[in-house]
Amino acid sequence: MSSPSDLGEFELIRRFFIRDEKSRRESGVILGIGDDAALLDLPKGTDLVAAVDTIVAGRHFPEDADARSVGHRALAVNLSDIAAMGATPLWATLALTMPSVDPDWLTRFAAGFLDLADAHAVALVGGDTTRGPLSISVQILGHVPHGAALRRSGAQAGDLLAVSGTLGDAAAGLAMLKASARRAGSCEVDELIRRFEYAEPRVRLGLSARGIASAAMDLSDGLVGDLPKLALASGLAARVSVDLLPLSAAMKAAVNPGQALDWALAGGDDYELLFAVHPERFAELKAAADRLNLMLTTIGELSVGASVTWSRNGKEFVPSVSGFDHFAQASTQITV
Repeated sequence: MSSPSDLGEFELIRRFFIRDEKSRRESGVILGIGDDAALLDLPKGTDLVAAVDTIVAGRHFPEDADARSVGHRALAVNLSDIAAMGATPLWATLALTMPSVDPDWLTRFAAGFLDLADAHAVALVGGDTTRGPLSISVQILGHVPHGAALRRSGAQAGDLLAVSGTLGDAAAGLAMLKASARRAGSCEVDELIRRFEYAEPRVRLGLSARGIASAAMDLSDGLVGDLPKLALASGLAARVSVDLLPLSAAMKAAVNPGQALDWALAGGDDYELLFAVHPERFAELKAAADRLNLMLTTIGELSVGASVTWSRNGKEFVPSVSGFDHFAQASTQITV
């Protein structure tokens, strides 16, 4: 067997990332890994949906993060974008930059990436490997029926604002990882850390929401950072009651209320979805979430105007935190 220093780029790809030919054919791959580019068979009558994200060690995940979690995260952040469009994910490409070839790390990374890919029937069809500081870029490709994609710009005045799942758990989990809180052995702490390390993109809910929701986006930069983007894209004002923000039982048990609220407002690594939905159609969207065993909570509404306002206990409220921005000073140390 080759030693780590003997592994060339193609041998590395072949050993850790190439799947069997049968599974690639079944996912519409005409030509996958091994050539200059992939050839893919897009279903007729569909629009191509594409997204790309990069995650960097020390910025999006701790330097010493478990490689399996890093692999999961690299794909999950892209799947969340596909979910927000109401699209079906099909294919991914992976560009992996790492300081050295570590077979144990690569085995765990590939397992995290490919297990999540298998769960959503995504085929890895190409990419690149190179030496340098640890960073991972993933492009994901999917499809929607022509003209049916969910967009941020589709909301209407009077629509309800609703979020899936619970908010802030991953931000809490990251903070606890940094504080080495895992060693405390609390099941609530373990659950919050799991939510950070293995957040589940809401792909199936996004598919179910297509044709029901007016607009959608994923909360990758936190509610306070992302809601204004949806409101602006739709040309509307938004108002949210922070008392309604859904918090998990683990968050309520492990974190004081003020900190929990800040994380629910500003944390984005939960990969939950934000929807605008007409009040008469909310029950349909709620039923779709129920079928997937997911919470769906109304937190506010959209109206004519151009501002985003918040209330707490019936009074005006100004969040003390902001969403994450790579090129501006964020108000928290949470990376998303």
